[in-house]
Amino acid sequence: MRALIIGFALGAGLLQLQSQLPGIEWYVIGLVLAGLLAFTARRFWQPFLRVPLLLTCGAWLGFLWAASFALYYLDQELPAAWEGHDVTVIGTVADLPSPTGQGLRFRFDVEQVVLQGGVKPPIPPRLALSWYGNQRYQAPTEDGEQAAPARLALPDLQPGERWRLQVRLKRPHGNANPDGFDYELWLLQDDVRATGYVVGRPAAASAPASAVNRRLDAFVWTPWHVIDTARGWLRDRVYQALPDAPYAGVIAALVMGDQRGISQADWNVFNRTGIGHLMAISGLHITMLAALCGGLASWLWRRSFFTGAQLPLRLPAQKVAVIVGMLVALLYVLLAGFGVPAQRTLYMLVVVGIAFWRGRIVRVSVVLCLALALVVLLDPWSLMWPGFWLSFGAVALLLYGTVGRMQPPQAMAAAAASKHWGAALVQRIKEASHAQYVVTLGLVPLTMLLFGQYSLVSPIANAIAIPLVSLVITPLALVGSVLPTVLAQFVLQVPHLLLVWLADLLQALNAMPWAVWQTPLPNGWVFALALGGTLLVLAPRGWPVRWLGLFGWLPLLLNAPVAPAEGSMRVTAFDVGQGMAVLVETPGHRLLYDTGPYYSAESDGATRVILPYLRARGIDHLDRVVISHNDNDHSGGAVSLFKNMAVDSMYSSLAEDSPILRVAPLATRCEAGQSWNWDGIGFTMLHPTPASYESDKWRPNARSCVLKVQIGRQSVLLAGDIEAAQEDELLNGRMAERLPSTVLLAPHHGSGTSSTEPFLRAVRPELAVFQVGYRNRFNHPRADVYERYGRLGIRRLRTDESGALTMTLGDQLQVEQYRKQHARYWYGR
Repeated sequence: MRALIIGFALGAGLLQLQSQLPGIEWYVIGLVLAGLLAFTARRFWQPFLRVPLLLTCGAWLGFLWAASFALYYLDQELPAAWEGHDVTVIGTVADLPSPTGQGLRFRFDVEQVVLQGGVKPPIPPRLALSWYGNQRYQAPTEDGEQAAPARLALPDLQPGERWRLQVRLKRPHGNANPDGFDYELWLLQDDVRATGYVVGRPAAASAPASAVNRRLDAFVWTPWHVIDTARGWLRDRVYQALPDAPYAGVIAALVMGDQRGISQADWNVFNRTGIGHLMAISGLHITMLAALCGGLASWLWRRSFFTGAQLPLRLPAQKVAVIVGMLVALLYVLLAGFGVPAQRTLYMLVVVGIAFWRGRIVRVSVVLCLALALVVLLDPWSLMWPGFWLSFGAVALLLYGTVGRMQPPQAMAAAAASKHWGAALVQRIKEASHAQYVVTLGLVPLTMLLFGQYSLVSPIANAIAIPLVSLVITPLALVGSVLPTVLAQFVLQVPHLLLVWLADLLQALNAMPWAVWQTPLPNGWVFALALGGTLLVLAPRGWPVRWLGLFGWLPLLLNAPVAPAEGSMRVTAFDVGQGMAVLVETPGHRLLYDTGPYYSAESDGATRVILPYLRARGIDHLDRVVISHNDNDHSGGAVSLFKNMAVDSMYSSLAEDSPILRVAPLATRCEAGQSWNWDGIGFTMLHPTPASYESDKWRPNARSCVLKVQIGRQSVLLAGDIEAAQEDELLNGRMAERLPSTVLLAPHHGSGTSSTEPFLRAVRPELAVFQVGYRNRFNHPRADVYERYGRLGIRRLRTDESGALTMTLGDQLQVEQYRKQHARYWYGR
């Protein structure tokens, strides 16, 4: 059975690597083969013959099961013909609405779609919506400018409310970058097949029922709405009891699993010190709480709740403890939002509980495999997230490194009964230390594969944080969240004070120069060698030459960032939505041109796209950053970048009062004629002229830093947001002879105010790159401008269609499109 389950999980994971879903013929072939393999496996008792057959059988079944899941949900996707249309839907608010700097984000379960001109739009059953607090849905002017939006008084949305809303939708689409977060997959896993926003303001209370944006019912009774309401109630109580407390968000995460209140700065510290897994409802917390409540129930049952009813004669106290523990675990998992670590813990507890009730002994490996089967069966996409592998990997390592090597519980109990409590305590400390050693060492290869970094201070941080958070902070937070308000304000102060103390310690650990070991993400063979070496080191003591396992770590330890070969350069145009961010790499230097847009207080082009890419590559230093001008879509990620990445210098056309200049190193103003050479590759600034800074008639676009990068006969022209006037100035200025380039970053994203035909004829690019957002509100690139490029024989690529573009220039131009090189079945349907 275990081989069949492991094969099932492997098959489901294999499906997630496919560029398209299998046709109906593969279902027939797969089911027939799986049946033949299962029948054949039954005829063999030898493991070396039986196990491969069962693994293959399970893989076929898992592959087809995951494909069926994917096909069902992808078929609910919003048709392209209905993108951008206003439709009216009736449904309920699902999950907990999340406030943002611009308004609200929430899930919406559609119950009814109102006819549009006699036609019923094919709207998916679940939507991801935003309700902006301003009139952002109004069309901008051609140059991208827009009048100051009027603020709207948004309603206090609550889970379970029924609303009639007018919405404007689009198909699921996210940024596609190497080693970046896959937003489209995340939406698919959450059954969301359309995103959009509410059009207009909330209707007045006196408006008729047919009015759009009107609340129809205060609450619709469903089990999930009840759970979401309970989660919202607990979250509100925590924030009311701890107003303006810096770690109220952490308390809320421990109580009801909502991590959105934890700031990005705090997450950085938690992750760098290796305790991020404790700052939410984890498997450890669920097990602890289930054991605590089960033990209390057993104690009360043995005493018949002090009634003299002799309840243990009706039902053994141990079975009562099991029932209570499982029910408490289920409730806590529901409050946690049913994440993979929580699911794994719940399923394992349920399997063990059922086995106990039936009086059977179940192997721990069987329990783990059954939990694996249930997780993958209910959610085949769970294998695509780090939490799945870290959760099951940690438990598997504990089984491998501890089972059969620790003193059994009976011996511990005997030692305690014989009054050798000191020996029992020492033995428990030894076992806990060994388990921590196994997990800490064993997860290094997997952590490096998933994140490219490992916290060297995590053993110290976890040794303190695990008992403090699991045994003190979490129970107190749970108790305080359900107490009357006066008592809650008093009780919740205690775990919060402990969190403040813990955070101070973590800050000190994080400040150590050796706190984090960072390397590029290892490839498959480096990971396999490191994992094999780790398993050898953790093998039982009688295993020969365990020390040889240390040599398996050498490729991982020596893993270094890869730079372009001599005589070439690499240019990466990131997919940052509506914005610009381009990384230029020479054999020995790196330059970043623009930093992408600002999305929210917790997210921008740097934190969402650029920094994850650089960390995955093992890059911890940039030689220069050029910020073309002050517009949000070009400079929005600058502050985050400078705070989280070592940078030697910056060139920009920013105003002197720009807040970016306060955190930027060695800031220099861009001026035409500036140049430098790195590794035989020339960098020349073509614009703006020094005189343009003295004039107040130009907008920031006009002062965009225009940079040309030349290697032999190949070159890239990074044009920022210059417009027709600046293009004409370049054509007729002293830099005109430098305009011809192999690759052109389309000026102003292909707006109607730029990319004039004379300019394009002068540049004569082979390739034009348009960094634009999917269905962006500026309609970039404009259709006639885009056609102008095509009419001149220029190859055109758009980041909203191709994802990130990686161009290698040297003897010839080579281009990789991320969505094509990393094709997945959920892209571009």
